[in-house]
Amino acid sequence: MVKSVKQALANGEGCRVYGHLDVQRVAGNFHVSVHGLNIFVAEKIFEGSSHVNVSHVIHELSFGPKYPGIHNPLDDTTRILHDASGTFKYYIKVVPTEYRYLSKQVLPTNQFSVTEYFVPIRPTDRAWPAVYFLYDLSPITVTIKEERRNFLHFITRVCAVLGGTFAMTGMLDRWMYQLIESVTNSKTRSVLRYSMLAPFEACMVTL
Repeated sequence: MVKSVKQALANGEGCRVYGHLDVQRVAGNFHVSVHGLNIFVAEKIFEGSSHVNVSHVIHELSFGPKYPGIHNPLDDTTRILHDASGTFKYYIKVVPTEYRYLSKQVLPTNQFSVTEYFVPIRPTDRAWPAVYFLYDLSPITVTIKEERRNFLHFITRVCAVLGGTFAMTGMLDRWMYQLIESVTNSKTRSVLRYSMLAPFEACMVTL
C-alpha cells in the first residue's frame, strides 16, 4: 500500500471528497487530513509532516439547500501550496435562514460568512497539516421573502423613466442650441469685421 500511495503522489494524484454531513446545531468542526493513518505508515509515505501538501479546491460547500440568489463564499475556492506545508483553517459563521416563496412555502436553510487563516508548519510541530472547517451558529435567524410588486409600483417606475428621458432630451436640446448659436454668432462677427475693413482699405488705396 505504501508503495502505491507514494507512486500516486509522485504522479500528482490527489483525493476527491464529496458527500453530506448531518451535524448538531452547535459549534463544531470537520476536517480533511492524514490523521486517520497510523503514525508509522504516515511517516513512511510522506517522510515527515513537512512534506504533506494540503493544496485543495473547494468546488461547493453549503449548509443546507440553496435558494434563489444565494452566494456561498467558499464555492470555487482554490488554494495551492508550492514548496510549503501547513494547516488551513476556515472559520465559518452560519446564519439560519428562512426563504419564503410567493406560494407561502418556507425553505429552512443557512447562509454563512467565512474568515480564512493559514498556519505554516514548523520543524518542532508535532501536528500534521490539515484543512479545518470550524463553524459556529448565529443566534439570529434571517427571513427572506419573495414579493410581487403591484401595478401602481410599475406605473411609478415607468413615469420616473419617462420623466428622466424628457429631462435629458431637454438638456441636450438646450446645449445643442447654445453650441450652434455660439458658432453662428462667431461667424457673423467675422464677416461683419471683414466688411468694415474692406472699404477702409479701398480708401487707403484711393488716397
